Amino acid sequence: MNGRTTRRSAWFLGSALLLTTSLAAGSAAANPRMLVDVNTLKVIEHEDAFQRWYPASLTKLMTAYTVFRAIKAGEKTLESPVVMSKNAASEPPSKMYFKPGQKMTLDSAMKIILVKSANDVAVALAESVGGSEQGFVDRMNAEAARIGMSSSHFINPHGLPGKGQYTTARDLAVLAVTLKREFPQYAHYFALEGFTTGKKQYPNYNMLIGRFDGADGMKTGFICASGFNQVSSATRNGRSVVSVVLGSDSLGARADISAGMLQKGLTMRTGNVPTLGQLRPYGETRDIVADISADICSKHAAKIRSEGRDEAGRQKLTSPYIHEVSRPLRLVYAGLMAGEEEKPVAGEQVAAGDIGDMVNVPIPIPRPTF
Repeated sequence: MNGRTTRRSAWFLGSALLLTTSLAAGSAAANPRMLVDVNTLKVIEHEDAFQRWYPASLTKLMTAYTVFRAIKAGEKTLESPVVMSKNAASEPPSKMYFKPGQKMTLDSAMKIILVKSANDVAVALAESVGGSEQGFVDRMNAEAARIGMSSSHFINPHGLPGKGQYTTARDLAVLAVTLKREFPQYAHYFALEGFTTGKKQYPNYNMLIGRFDGADGMKTGFICASGFNQVSSATRNGRSVVSVVLGSDSLGARADISAGMLQKGLTMRTGNVPTLGQLRPYGETRDIVADISADICSKHAAKIRSEGRDEAGRQKLTSPYIHEVSRPLRLVYAGLMAGEEEKPVAGEQVAAGDIGDMVNVPIPIPRPTF
């Protein structure tokens, strides 16, 4: 058994363990969500905001922030090469299937992990920036603690499930707001409608981009244990809001809920509500990582999701705030550097990590303390 097979087998075994082990905090008892005004930091809406949750591919928001910090420190540039290692190439899907030794720019790697959520590219990026995957993960956790993500811990740069990887809706709101306020120059990475390698096109899994007025980010994620997660952002008339939705039961549900929250945040007066820094921890089970596998990856849940698609297989959306895209998607290039051979891989499959990023750039504002 080679290393790639061993890694893939271990991942599927881990997924099976998560599927059969439901913690006390799981099931439909928790539906974490949060809605925050980016400029005032006011918490417009929150529910189970401190409940620990598997982040799935929302982890890649932390990966992106750590990369941006390295660029800011002068360690890397957007043109720095990212080399696909044997370790990175052995990651389970979703992935690009690049070969060990092939190179891409850091710019392309960022587009790929934020649109396609490719796990192999996430690890290659981590190794290129942190010297090793573990070295980068250590930096992720240090950065998370520095910005005030008080109940988050990461064990990899992509979000595939494992013990010790967790976050909360509140912490993800802190991260999203920090990304928007500290690095507005990179906002376009989270708002891409898709990318092309020159041979194949990859649309964004975020169903709000190009479909919700003012949508400008950020990331989606899915594993059985977490359900369908989404961090979204939108800007209209100078007002910018961020929403966090965790544990939805389908792609369509997370998009519909996110759209409703964003619309509320962009149109209502906030009134006398706490800020991110003022909101105190709550919830009896908040220190237990919720596992909703039994609800999300059952035959019954799969049947309901299949019924939520139209005759063309597209996800049905019910939100009145989401509209169809009647034009071709705006795609950017992201792929291997010139001279690097790309060979199509037969039978490519999408596995857990994400079932499922141009943009109004906000005025730079100093990073807040939460």
